[in-house]
Formats: sequence, C-alpha cells, structure tokens
Amino acid sequence: MGFVLLEGGNEFMIGMAAADKRAIEAAGGRKAPIRVIPAAAAPDNNDRQAGANGVAWFQSLGADNVRSVPVIDRASADQPDLARELESAKFVFMLGGFTRYLAETLADSRVREAMRIAHRAGAVIGGSSAGAMVLCEHYFDQGSGQALPGLNFLQGCCVLPHHNRFGKNWAPRLSRLLPGASLIGVDEETGLLNDGPAGEWTVYGKGVVTVYKPESQTVFGHGEQLLLPVEVKNY
Repeated sequence: MGFVLLEGGNEFMIGMAAADKRAIEAAGGRKAPIRVIPAAAAPDNNDRQAGANGVAWFQSLGADNVRSVPVIDRASADQPDLARELESAKFVFMLGGFTRYLAETLADSRVREAMRIAHRAGAVIGGSSAGAMVLCEHYFDQGSGQALPGLNFLQGCCVLPHHNRFGKNWAPRLSRLLPGASLIGVDEETGLLNDGPAGEWTVYGKGVVTVYKPESQTVFGHGEQLLLPVEVKNY
C-alpha cells in the first residue's frame, strides 16, 4: 500500500518544498511519474494555469516526469485514457480550490478508481487544501455548513486546512457534526505524510499540525512524528 500526503494550503510555495521533496522520494525518486489533477480550479476557469503551476513546481524540485492531467469535470473523470494514465502514476496530486466540486467530480468515477489502484500499488496520493480535504472520509462544506462524504482514502478523519488562518474556526462545529472522527488541522505551507516505518505520520514545513481530541489539542511541528487513530484504506 502507498502513502497519503495532506497539505494545508498555499501549495507550490517555498514552505512546501520539504513535504513535496519527501513525497517524490517516497514515490520512487525524480523519474517517478507525477500527475497533477487541477479539477478543483475548474469552476473559476483556472485549471490550466493552476495545473501548469503544479508541473513547474515539481520540476523545480527535480522531478523529470510531471504532467497535469485534464480532469476538470465529471465527463473527464470518467475518461478511460485519463484514468489509465493516473492508474500508472507513482504520485497523484490534487490542487486546492473548490472542495465540493472536486469531491463530486471524482466520487465513484474511473479516475477515483484509478487512484485507488495506484495507491494499492504503492503510489503517493496527495493534495493541498481542497485536495487534502476530499481524501478523508468526510470534508467540511462551507457552503452548507455540513460534513459531506469524501473519497475515503483515510477513514475516520476530517482535515481542517489553512488551520493557522481560518480552519481552526471549523473545529467546534466539526466536533459536533463528527463526534467520533479525528480532526486534523494543517497549517498553510505544511504537510503530513505517513512515511514512518510503522505507519507514523511526519510533519514537514513551516507550520504545525494540530490533532483534536475530545478534551485537548496536540500540536506537532516540522520533523515530529505522530500516530493517528485513522485507517488508511487498503481495499
């Protein structure tokens, strides 16, 4: 089984270099095929530029085989050739943007199944902000104020991105909506990757990760490892 990378937002900024470099290593090194999914940027017609930014960023970190895959709506998420390309990737990265649009675009699609197969074969599946949120069993939809079903690569959790700015304000509501879930606050320019030998998660970047428990909060900084009561789905 592969890895999951959760980033708190402001992807492709210098603070994200440590997390993304480690993810490239976990994926197999600079020649590993990295594929960027820009769907979350499609509602405001920014998917091409955002995808190009992602390609340039990973190339700047030394990756040789990077491409933005034009998954931007439900039709493209069910396109067989795009699904095949993602199935053979070693690192799939979803950009930030419109969370609910991203989740509904990928839910029960060929691309989502391709990501599942890639992950089972050892790939890194990651995302920033909206891209990280939808990887969990639940995500917070700001429009409705509800917790909605995500892609469920991580069972029993919900990510609060941009935690250092506004994500922390979601915690009281999500504690009521999801009383049994693990709430994981990830600061901007900060990542969390389950790359430890026993499944530990390592924090990378300029900010911190905050894990909420019923009566307390625990904060972890760059280089620190933690165990989460979260199931990484092994299908």
